[in-house]
Amino acid sequence: MAINKNALIRYHALDKCFSNFGRRFSNEDLLEVCNEALAEYNYQSEGIKKRQLFEDIKFMESSQGWEIPLERTKEGRTVYYRYADKDFSINNQPINDFEAEKLKSALLVLARFKGMPQFEWVNELILKLQQAFNLQSHTKEIISFDANIYLKNIHLIGDLFNAILYEKVVQIEYQKFNNAESKIHEIHPYYLKQYNNRWFLIGRFEKYENLTHFAIDRMISVQETNAKYISTTVDFNEYFEDVIGILKPKDALIEKIILLATPELKPYLTTKPIHGSQKKISDDENGYLFSIELIINYELENLLLSYGETLKIIAPIHLQETIKSRLQKNLENYI
Repeated sequence: MAINKNALIRYHALDKCFSNFGRRFSNEDLLEVCNEALAEYNYQSEGIKKRQLFEDIKFMESSQGWEIPLERTKEGRTVYYRYADKDFSINNQPINDFEAEKLKSALLVLARFKGMPQFEWVNELILKLQQAFNLQSHTKEIISFDANIYLKNIHLIGDLFNAILYEKVVQIEYQKFNNAESKIHEIHPYYLKQYNNRWFLIGRFEKYENLTHFAIDRMISVQETNAKYISTTVDFNEYFEDVIGILKPKDALIEKIILLATPELKPYLTTKPIHGSQKKISDDENGYLFSIELIINYELENLLLSYGETLKIIAPIHLQETIKSRLQKNLENYI
């Protein structure tokens, strides 16, 4: 039995019904929910009949599906359905055989793009998917990717992704590190970005055109609302092209930053540039002199500080003074 897009829509619709312990769902209720989900995806959908509904339930209960623990309660002629385990969801289960085959097929398609300049990311994605879903015949782990598996609220990424994809306004309960109490914000979400093993949501408030960002690990809850969505024309690849990290100070200008690296650091910077704008000025026994053109923000300062004594800031002077002040404060911790 092949799993197509319409089938997946029905399975996930049924999964939500079976997980909802605040309401009872009969055959007619389940059929209505499935057809509403199909119509939302394609308004021309004719829906399904009871026979297909029973086939879907049978598949979900099978070992080829998710082996769902379905409980049936009969009252008169009506049968009601729900999971026997309140914590069960097909979203929490390992992928089944059919999903694995679909994923393998997708990997074969992706593999056709390997080596093309604009698809460098495909190589890493294929490796990640092969390891994450054990799509190879071997079981020995041979590659590791830098990721924070302990990041709080990592499960919210899927909900936020869907909100952006389907243009839904979200209500976020958010608590900053320096605030004792949380606040509710209504956000028009546009973009998800990972930096330094943390995830951030970029969006805007309805009353302000300026973009703002929220760290996902500081979110307490995320709920979709029925508010009218305000779309954006921002190209986020371009938006983040001139900054390191997330913070983009309002009205900040791109500055030319001149840096001097020690000869020992040079090979690392030439093979892994600080930024795409990096250009060599000179290279001699005194060190590797180069420039980058960026908006100066806190993340850039932290990055430059991470190179320690092997990197010196030549210009601009105000950045040099900022780094010097931070180093002096750091030294005070050891006096």
